[in-house]
Amino acid sequence: MISRAALHGSRGAQAAVGARALSSGTEWFPSVHPIKFAGPDSKDPLSFKHYNASQVVMGKTMADWCRFSVCWWHSFRAAGADPFGSPTIARAWDDGTETIENATRRVDAAFEFFVKLGVPFYTFHDVDVTPLGRDLAEFNANFDRMQEVLAAKQAETGVQLLWGTANLFSHPRYMNGGMTSPDFGVFARAGAQVRKAMTVTHELGGSNYVFWGGREGFQTILNTRPRQELEQAAAFLRMVVKHKQDIGAEYQLLIEPKPREPMKHQYDYDAQTVIGFLHQHDLQDHFKVNVEPNHTTLAGHSYEHDIIMASQLGMLGSIDANTGDELLGWDTDQFPSNVRQATLTMDAVVAQGGLAPGGLNFDCKVRPMAGELTLDDLERIALEGPAAEAGTASGKQELYEMELSRFV
Repeated sequence: MISRAALHGSRGAQAAVGARALSSGTEWFPSVHPIKFAGPDSKDPLSFKHYNASQVVMGKTMADWCRFSVCWWHSFRAAGADPFGSPTIARAWDDGTETIENATRRVDAAFEFFVKLGVPFYTFHDVDVTPLGRDLAEFNANFDRMQEVLAAKQAETGVQLLWGTANLFSHPRYMNGGMTSPDFGVFARAGAQVRKAMTVTHELGGSNYVFWGGREGFQTILNTRPRQELEQAAAFLRMVVKHKQDIGAEYQLLIEPKPREPMKHQYDYDAQTVIGFLHQHDLQDHFKVNVEPNHTTLAGHSYEHDIIMASQLGMLGSIDANTGDELLGWDTDQFPSNVRQATLTMDAVVAQGGLAPGGLNFDCKVRPMAGELTLDDLERIALEGPAAEAGTASGKQELYEMELSRFV
């Protein structure tokens, strides 16, 4: 058993991410070399132009300010399908089976990617890393086995778990929600699933645990009792707080707002809605907000709105760094490339002294037309450039003022 202290690793170990060799016999990204900082004039497309992990800005390294993380679901499970078409992306390491062997290959590929990219963190849903099994008992047994695989990779590479979460929206049982489901059996299953995911996240040394309620809401008010469902959600979250205490977890609990999709109306509409809910049910001391800007714009706000509001209210815990498409009305999960938006985001992060124990998690889809796997790396580097450049701008008064006068 690997200790949680070993999984967290030292700062030196975090800084060395990207320099270590992996023990897996297969190299899944052979054409990609470890990504290094090469400066803004570099002609190497697989290099960082602005993000220099060890550069100190306002008393912290850029790695400490940004705390970059790669999400497991879009990066290693999504196959490029959309509501109108079939999958377009074939993964060399994924044979499509719900087996421990396939899940382990996926872990090997993912950690090779993390190390070559040089990110210190990753995130997952329970079902991203674990074969489903025939029932809850088999799923939990599979999760235990995958916990061992993930723990070994974390210890080997120094890459840490930023946050874990339970998927309470994909399975048909959750069509009417998990924590707000009118079916007590579904409510109980959601509780069991969250309990296990919280425990595994704790054992892996996760820094945060996230709740995103894509189906916690309603399609029509005609057959819904919102007050009852909100009180039910609050009761669920009080059990979450109790379980966190029981297992001795120290991670931060986060709720991620979104106004709609897949439900027509979600109860966690935006940051202020979530914060109001937490205060109403006396949960404000136990949870903070994980803001995803693409969700913020779906709620009718500007990109940076929820980040700034949550930060100003002392409730910004972490950020899913992505953006939407202004011409589309759904959650496109694109890599952000707007320097103005990134600068305003990093200004809020710097103003509150950083995001730790949260981070900047790349909750971004590999595009269906991607083709070559190295394009995934290129998109991420395109993201890290603006984010890192914005971080530097927030740390230098002259550049910050220039950005404000130019864009705001």
